[in-house]
Amino acid sequence: MFRPLMLACVVLTGCASYQPQPITPTQLAKNFEQRTLADDALRAYLARQVGHPIKPWPLPRWNREMLTLAAYYYSPALDIARAQWGTSKAGIEVAGAIPNPVLQLPFQYSTVNPGPGRPYTTGLGLDIPIETAHKRGYRIDQASHLSEAARVNIRHEAWKIHSQVRDALLNLFAARKQIVLLTQKVAMQQQILDMMKKREAVGQTAEPDINLIVLVLTQTQADLTTAKSASQDARARLASVMGLPIGPLESVQLNLDEFERTGAAPPPAQARRAAIFNRADLLGSLAKYEAAEGALQLEIAKQYPNIHIGLGYTYDTGTNKIGFGLAGITLPVFDRNKGGIAQAEAKRTEAAANTAALQDKIINDLDHALAHYRTSLNTLRLSAVRLSTAQKQLMSQAASFDSGMIDRPALAQAKADYQTIAIAHLNDVVAAQQAAGALEDAMQRPLSPSTPNWTLPQKETPR
Repeated sequence: MFRPLMLACVVLTGCASYQPQPITPTQLAKNFEQRTLADDALRAYLARQVGHPIKPWPLPRWNREMLTLAAYYYSPALDIARAQWGTSKAGIEVAGAIPNPVLQLPFQYSTVNPGPGRPYTTGLGLDIPIETAHKRGYRIDQASHLSEAARVNIRHEAWKIHSQVRDALLNLFAARKQIVLLTQKVAMQQQILDMMKKREAVGQTAEPDINLIVLVLTQTQADLTTAKSASQDARARLASVMGLPIGPLESVQLNLDEFERTGAAPPPAQARRAAIFNRADLLGSLAKYEAAEGALQLEIAKQYPNIHIGLGYTYDTGTNKIGFGLAGITLPVFDRNKGGIAQAEAKRTEAAANTAALQDKIINDLDHALAHYRTSLNTLRLSAVRLSTAQKQLMSQAASFDSGMIDRPALAQAKADYQTIAIAHLNDVVAAQQAAGALEDAMQRPLSPSTPNWTLPQKETPR
């Protein structure tokens, strides 16, 4: 009687024990505030990603590639995706678990002893379950495909971060350029106003002309204030995407020169192939469909009952009995699992429809993004011609001023007009970059080969 209990105790000694890992809002806030772009663990992570040591450290200037990799390291969205993959990988182990045998310890006592031995019945029995019809294999297949869907979701989240970092930096680039141009425009218009006020004092200019200049000046000043606010918002947005406090970003220099350049549009066939074979969300949807296939196979296999084999020894009032045979088998009389099969078939149909709809949307978005990017490039080329012409016109006006053909207010107005055209050109540059970003998002692939390797967002060391 005591031997089975001892055996059970030995088996239980191999069980895992609970290890508490408490978290508190105070500690979470402290960890967040301590994040910087000068962390040694971040440096080691960046070195692994780019394949060479990071020198000097801390970096004197951060470009989009390094900022994106830092976002991969700190991003809470990627931490969630990594944790979800870990959960799904654990699901494979759960799916592959073999059912444990059941230990039985029967005991009966007889008030009237029917045999020559002691007046009780006791023994030791095992109920050994055996799964049939490859059920365990189907469960593993289903869990493996769900794990694959979670794995490629890390790539999908990584691309979203890649895109958000790009958008935040583009907004910061646009705001900084606007601040420079608008500051120059405000200075020119202020000069015009001062000179026109002097003319008004001697009766050479009427008050309505002064009021018109004031209106233009105040509007430009308002635009300048808006650009400064946009710069602050873009930096705050970048910090939020990267999972950093805003302080570390305020103390570093950012290299935004790449937004001055635009690349050529890829051929439609190449872009479509990249979108279909490279989109992580489509790969994840395909993996979920395969999981639905595995779920249907499992439900079909459940039509076939599992077998329970019984093995044991019994002492029955003086008689020793050894038993072996079928301890139980479910008879599929009332339920052939038709409901489970029908539900699994419906879910497979739903998964197929979701995948097809996603692919249709990807192709439509790609075609629209490609056409829009080509249009924006054409607009940008025309804008560059207009800016070049305006610059030549300004040089001509400056020469006319030097020769005395125009006065100083006319030259100042020419400079202000040039700033207006330069701002319009900047808007066209930003629009082209936004169109390029939309095309990259449609393909989930960078147009430039120098952009970060976003397919490797794993974090090998804890922080």
